[in-house]
Formats: sequence, C-alpha cells, structure tokens
Amino acid sequence: MRILLIGEYSLLHNSLKKGLTELGHEVVLIGNSNGYRCYPVDYDYEAKFFKKEIFTIPRKIIFRLFKFDLVSLEYGIRFFRFLPKLRDFDVVQFVNEASVKTTRRFELYLIKKIVKNNKSIFLLSCGLDYMTLKFYTENKDYKSIYQPSIENPSTEFNWFFDYFKKGHIKIHQYMMNNFNGLIATDFDYADAAKKYPIFSDFIPYPIDLTKLNFKELVVADKVIIFLGINKYSYHQKGITYFEKALKLIEEKYPDKVEVIITNTVPYPVYIDLYNKAHILMDQAFSRDQGYNALEAMAKGKVVFTGAENDFTEYYKITDRVCVNARPDVDYLVEELSFLIENPNEITAIGKRARAFVEKEHDCIMIAKRYLQTWVK
Repeated sequence: MRILLIGEYSLLHNSLKKGLTELGHEVVLIGNSNGYRCYPVDYDYEAKFFKKEIFTIPRKIIFRLFKFDLVSLEYGIRFFRFLPKLRDFDVVQFVNEASVKTTRRFELYLIKKIVKNNKSIFLLSCGLDYMTLKFYTENKDYKSIYQPSIENPSTEFNWFFDYFKKGHIKIHQYMMNNFNGLIATDFDYADAAKKYPIFSDFIPYPIDLTKLNFKELVVADKVIIFLGINKYSYHQKGITYFEKALKLIEEKYPDKVEVIITNTVPYPVYIDLYNKAHILMDQAFSRDQGYNALEAMAKGKVVFTGAENDFTEYYKITDRVCVNARPDVDYLVEELSFLIENPNEITAIGKRARAFVEKEHDCIMIAKRYLQTWVK
C-alpha cells in the first residue's frame, strides 16, 4: 500500500513508518521537524522565514494585538506547496486534530484537500484534542493533564482552550463526519475517543527498538535520579511534586542518591544526562506511558510515569514494569525510598521494562495492527 503519515510530535509516525516499510509498504511522512528535536521527515514544512531573529519583535507585537502567530501561517503555506505530492494514497493518517498547526481556517482547507485526493483517512487521538479536552472537563476527577490547570490557571494552559474555539470545533466535526476511523494511542485518550462512532481501535505506540540499547541497571554506589524539566509543560507533568519529593529524598539519603535536574536544555544534553540515571521522573498526571517514558523503559530505566488500573488490566501486568506516579509528594517519597533501600528491585524493574516494551510496542508488530485496522 501507499501510506501518507501527516504530522510528527514524538517519533510515533517515524517508528510506525519503520515498521510499515519493513513490511514492504511505501510510506511518506510529512511534518515539521519540531524545533530542536529535529524529527526526520520526508517533506518538511518547518517554518524558517518568520523564525528569523529579525521577526521576533514583529511576531510578538502581532500576536499581542491579534492573537495570531505569523509562524503558523508559514506552516500552512509550506504544507500547501506539497499538496501536489500528497495525493493518490491508499491510507492517510493525521497525528492529531491540529497536525499542520496553521490557522484554523487554513488547516480545515488543507484537510479537505487531503480528503478529496486520497482514499481512506484516519485520525490519531494523540496529544490534546477537542474530544479529549471535552472529556477531561466533564470528568474533573479523572487523572489527566487537565487537572493541574484547575489549581494553576497559568498561561501554560492557554493553548488548551484553543480546541474549544469555533474554528477548531469545525475541524473536529469535519473529521468526525468525513474520516474513516479514529485510533487512540494510549489510555490517556482511549476513554474519550471510544465515545465517537468512527472509533476504530486502541493501538499502543510503536517503538523502534533497534535505536534503543538496553543496559542492565547496576547500583554500584549511589542511585542516580533524573528529572528533566520543560518550562512549557511544568504544571502539566506535575513537576512541582517531583521537585518537592526529590528534595526530601536528598535530605533523607544524602550519601545514597545523586539527583540530576535539568531545565529546558537542548535534546542531546538531556539524553546524555538521562542515560546516566537509574530512575527517571516523567509525569504525574498520566494514566499510561508516553513516548519519553517508553523509550526510557526500553533502555532499562525505572520510570515514574502513568500506570493506572486500565493500563495494568489491559496488559495483565502482575510485576511492575514502571512506577505509577501520582501528584502526591508523600507517595512519591515512599516509592523512591523503597527503591533506594532495595536496589535489586531497580535492576528487576529495569529488566521487566525492556521486556514489556519488546512484547507490546515493537514497531513491526504495531505496524501490523495498524494495517489490520485500516482495512477493516
């Protein structure tokens, strides 16, 4: 089959492409390179012109006056130029309801062009979208990244509610009425997505294990704990709970732990430091593991991330493959203390983490599941 993948946020589509091409399919990936992360794509619509330093101040002025970013327009224009190459595919899959990340009106226009010129069209529920945010706001006790916005209504969460604007709701409704299927990628999105008639399946994230080397964890001296902070998602990930817990852990075990904390550093620096760690603090408001957590688990790290009952029941988990993180400092301190005092358990969880990712997330196996879902 000829398959077009639109959008890339976390290497999901790159890993899926790897699995599909291994199975003999022709796959084209169009996306932006996502800034410093530099995700590989076949057709790159990354904004370059309006990201030049000379436009920094004009961009800020225009955004303050009109709530409009010139960069988003450039995304759309660059994507538009690729349209002649984005036709006659057997399957097209959008990574999100806002895959192009241009203005809402322009986004809908581009989506309609893709639908008109291709066969089956699918949408992933991956990252925040209208259906997920609506579900979160209607179920405030449901563990989700929406919960911290209730207690901390900071500017960090302003973009959440762009999905409730009239322009985006039109996109959502068009997709629900004209797409062939909807696929949820983890349990943070499944409960919301399955309420829609076009819901097709839940398919876990594909992981390219050939790029992630497993290294058995050995605690020779100190337990090394890593926390990588991104200032743009500080409250969403529950970083404040991790910071408070780690401060208490350092006081409790001054000779047994080494805590490494970074704040919005370049990706290569982040990876170099996280590779040294035994334990990775990922996020406290998730139900399932995202890409960052799964890659760390594949390397054999003990990851504090989402592992709620829906996750453990679905995969029939009996022995922990990660630690279910919660926005509760005392709980986090208790879990960290247990691992520090029982370093053999760190080694054991790391081994189980790798085995779990191999069993449930291998990109070729996951690609087969996508192919089955697309042709139902």
